[in-house]
Amino acid sequence: MYRSFYRVVFALVLSSSIIGQSTANSALMGFSPDSSQAQRSLEAKFDSFLKADNLRDWMKRLSARPHHLGSPYGKENADFIASQFRSWGYDTKIESFDVLFPTPKTRLVEMTAPEKFTLRLNEPTLKEDATSGQQNEQLPTYNAYSVDGDVSGPLVYVNYGTPADYDELERRGIDVKGKIVISRYGGSWRGIKPKVAAERGAVGCIIYSDPRNDGYYQGDVYPKGPYRNENGVQRGSVMDMPLHPGDPLTKGVGATKDAKRIDIKGAPTLTKIPVLPISYGDALPLLKNLDGSVVPESWRGALPTTYRFGENTPTVRLKLEFNWDIKPIYNVIAKMAGSERPDQWIMRGNHHDAWVNGAEDPLSGEVAMMEEARAVAELAKTGWRPKRTIVYCSWDAEEQGLIGSTEWVETHADELRQKAAVYINTDSNGRGFLGIGGSHTLEKFINEVGRDIPDPQVKMSVWERARAQAIVEGSPAQRSDAMSRDDLRIYALGSGSDYTPFLQHLGIASLNIGFGGEDGGGSYHSIYDSYDHYTRFGDPGFAYGIALSKVCGHAVLRLASAETLPFEFTNFADTVGLYVNEVTKLTDTMREETKLMNQAISSGILKAVQDPKETFVVPKPKAVVPYLDFSPLQNALAKLKDSAGAYKRASGGKQPSAATQKSLDEILYKTERALTRTEGLPRRDWFRHQIYAPGFYTGYGVKTLPGVREAIEQRDWKEAGEQIVTVSRTIENFAAEIDRAAKVF
Repeated sequence: MYRSFYRVVFALVLSSSIIGQSTANSALMGFSPDSSQAQRSLEAKFDSFLKADNLRDWMKRLSARPHHLGSPYGKENADFIASQFRSWGYDTKIESFDVLFPTPKTRLVEMTAPEKFTLRLNEPTLKEDATSGQQNEQLPTYNAYSVDGDVSGPLVYVNYGTPADYDELERRGIDVKGKIVISRYGGSWRGIKPKVAAERGAVGCIIYSDPRNDGYYQGDVYPKGPYRNENGVQRGSVMDMPLHPGDPLTKGVGATKDAKRIDIKGAPTLTKIPVLPISYGDALPLLKNLDGSVVPESWRGALPTTYRFGENTPTVRLKLEFNWDIKPIYNVIAKMAGSERPDQWIMRGNHHDAWVNGAEDPLSGEVAMMEEARAVAELAKTGWRPKRTIVYCSWDAEEQGLIGSTEWVETHADELRQKAAVYINTDSNGRGFLGIGGSHTLEKFINEVGRDIPDPQVKMSVWERARAQAIVEGSPAQRSDAMSRDDLRIYALGSGSDYTPFLQHLGIASLNIGFGGEDGGGSYHSIYDSYDHYTRFGDPGFAYGIALSKVCGHAVLRLASAETLPFEFTNFADTVGLYVNEVTKLTDTMREETKLMNQAISSGILKAVQDPKETFVVPKPKAVVPYLDFSPLQNALAKLKDSAGAYKRASGGKQPSAATQKSLDEILYKTERALTRTEGLPRRDWFRHQIYAPGFYTGYGVKTLPGVREAIEQRDWKEAGEQIVTVSRTIENFAAEIDRAAKVF
């Protein structure tokens, strides 16, 4: 019934004028009408070379054994991937770096009162999962870059462990100082949980997967269904990546053998307190023994117990010790030289390392990229050559903190600033809907690509299906956009995958692409992220792996072959306008909320609504929110919109002369550099992009106009004013580069 309903909705959407007409006979962005037809023929030939069996065979081989950073099979996989690229004719090499990688030698969590109970901290072998029993090669369940520690104290439940959750605890008079906190996964990136816990005075942090978010509440658990079973554990890094990703000891420079390293004790991206992930089977006895008041409804998970705050009972001991080793990592870099503009690089990447066997994360994306690269090489055998150089990158050590890509980018930063035009990233992939994030200067281009790719399940393009999903399931704003805009909005990039050093450190326009939404969950970073799990629940026929090869392959081919790079600025200006409006409204909202709260405090209203059975602490009045001068930002936005419109009019359907195409390209792809500042963001200078950054307290989650937005959120009004001026000047500089490009026509 549910699937039938969607078919009806999709049919209605398709029959309306909402969906744009086919682009099959129109000129492609960056191409003349004649060259557009030749390009479409080239892409059809590319599609004919793609074979799902290759994806299946490579995934089975690459996921046959655990292949984490520093493992023997990780090196074997890198060698295998490199050998494939060489066999297809790419100029291929492996670049190695030496990075800090802690692995556990002691893991102990025990409840010491009101009774003694030691947690199991393991994931058992399943007969239905052929690789789950490779215990001698598997990394134990742990969080990388937690510090060593042996701590004891009462346990406090902190929901998702976000700053807002701790504010709620404070309002209720619950103090975590000297205590161990237990947080469920979700709400923010895992590394934020120990970060905030330490700031609030906790001595240890436990993170568990609640079945409401990631287990039987969602559907049948593995092996019957795809969702996380009671013993499944989400490994993962807790490095403070909002400060900087990459090797913790070599910020800003490649972690080569002779690199200058700081002392481990001084590494700022390590946690300040010990932290460990556990399963919901291990979490249940701890949660059952929590004392104190019942938590709010939004804090409650799906385990068979009453969720309470705790604070005095139970008491818990957490003991962790690690081997702090320097391990080699292996990036595979494969190039196909461009025939006309070899110093303009179209870059494509996916990582090959995993926490354990990693069939979905990352190999579902890796094998799609490999097949894409093989098909591009088949085109080259027919005599075709790209105008620009194509670079395929298979990164190592992504899981620990984007280490492989970051060290490579830092090592080659000067060359990349000059040559890298676009970076396209993939990671995990599965059955479902197309999702795209990235630089909004590429939004119109990637929408055009998506319109031409057929969806494997329904008779429409992947773009049309994604638009239908936005209309049916999106927020009111998303529905309105999907029905009124020519293009689907792509999401802004925060962090969490290998685009970060390209976009946010060097200012290289980037995209992150993948399918999903109908592939279930529950295997993420566990021993059950296996070939067996993926071929049952992820993408059984690898049809969406082929769809990913097509989307990314067409994008790479167009970027590599276009007469002029297909950058466009009106969509970017429209998006920045949304961000400016958001930060302006943010101060208005905060001002009104502060006014109402201060009135409630002074009048005693808060005391009147509290539960007499609960402790309640009346907060101190907050300082009044001042009126910030947003006019510099609004003026810069107006200039940006004028420049974007002028470029659109100047370029409209025209191609510059052959003599000026190369110089125009260089202006276009370096516009993204103009959105960066060498000084970076406040308190984290590695992040240089002024429009997109991971949030200081969200991790993966993006903060747009981060300097302004986070200063406002932290109520630092002086800094907010300074950042408004800084970002305004950045946008004006960007607009000036657009003006330069327009003058070429």
